[in-house]
Amino acid sequence: MAYADQSMSSRKLVALVGVGILHALLGYAFITGLAFNVIKKVSSDLKTFDVEEAPPPKEAPPPPPPQKVVQPPPVVSPPPIVQVQQVYTPPIVSVPVAPPVIHETAPPAPPPVSQAVRASPKGSMQNLMSTDDYPSASLRNNEEGTVGYKLEVGTDGKVTGCTITQSSGHPMLDETSCRLLQRRARFNVAKDAAGNPQPSVWPGRFVWKIPKD
Repeated sequence: MAYADQSMSSRKLVALVGVGILHALLGYAFITGLAFNVIKKVSSDLKTFDVEEAPPPKEAPPPPPPQKVVQPPPVVSPPPIVQVQQVYTPPIVSVPVAPPVIHETAPPAPPPVSQAVRASPKGSMQNLMSTDDYPSASLRNNEEGTVGYKLEVGTDGKVTGCTITQSSGHPMLDETSCRLLQRRARFNVAKDAAGNPQPSVWPGRFVWKIPKD
C-alpha cells in the first residue's frame, strides 16, 4: 500500500514537470512570434525623409532714430479783469480867506543894561606909607624888598582882610605892609550889573626901600 502511494506521487511529479516545460515552450514560442510581428509592422510604417537645415536668421534692421516730440507752448490765460468801482469825489473848492489883520505894536524899549563895576583904590597904595612907617629893626638891618598882597574889600569900600601872596624875604616888612594897608586903604565899591554893591578882591605890590640921606 505504501509502495503504491509512492509510485503514484512520482508519476504526478513527472507529469507536473512535463506540463510546466510544455507551458514554458508555448510561452516562449508565443512571445517570440509576437515580437517578430511587432517589429515587422513598425519597420513597414517607418518612412525615411531628408532633414533640411533651417536658413540663418535675417539680421533685424536698426531701429529708426527717436523722433523729437515738439511740445506746444503752454497756454497762458490772461488775468481776470477786475472791475473797480469808481467812487465819485467832489472837487475841492478853495475859498479864499482874508488874512487876519495884525496890529503890530512896538515893544517897549528895554531898560539900559548897566555894566558891573570893579573896585578901585582911592589914591596910590605906594603913597599910603612913608619913611616914618619903616620898621626900625628893618632899617638897622638894611632890609628891603617887594611885598605881593591881596586885599579883600567889603561893600563899604574898607579892607576886611589881607593875604601875602609874595614875601619880601623879611617877615617884619610883610607884616607891616598888611597892617598899614588894612588901616589906611580905601576903595570905590564894586557893583554888579544892577548897581548893587558887591565885595571884591584887589591884588597889588608894595616896595620897601630905605631912603637915601
